Amino acid sequence: MSDSKRITASKTELLELEKGFWTGDAAYYAANVDTECLVAFPRMARAMDNADLAKTATNPNRWRDLDIELKGIIEPGSDVIMLTYEAHATRENGEPYAALVSTGYVHRVNGWKMMFHSQTPIEAAADKA
Repeated sequence: MSDSKRITASKTELLELEKGFWTGDAAYYAANVDTECLVAFPRMARAMDNADLAKTATNPNRWRDLDIELKGIIEPGSDVIMLTYEAHATRENGEPYAALVSTGYVHRVNGWKMMFHSQTPIEAAADKA
């Protein structure tokens, strides 16, 4: 796919949605996840419905100091977009966390909804200083 293909979705809007998934509560998830979402984490990979995924966001203060560096974005169709980024954050207990993250969104009548999400932790998260 050519790098010159125009992305019609707002990168700013999508990155704000992503930040909300790191810091939001169950209501945020319920409002911004599609009917079903495919998730892939080191210890969990499956399709989850909106309500079950929302239940995983029980503590909205679980992350702080979030830094997202967008690595790529593609829009294979007018209603689907995929983005990948590197995330660095601090867990609620003070432990640093870094991951390569990919998220897919589908556009519905009420906006972009997450329909795919994957995180691959980066071992020995190094400071970006």
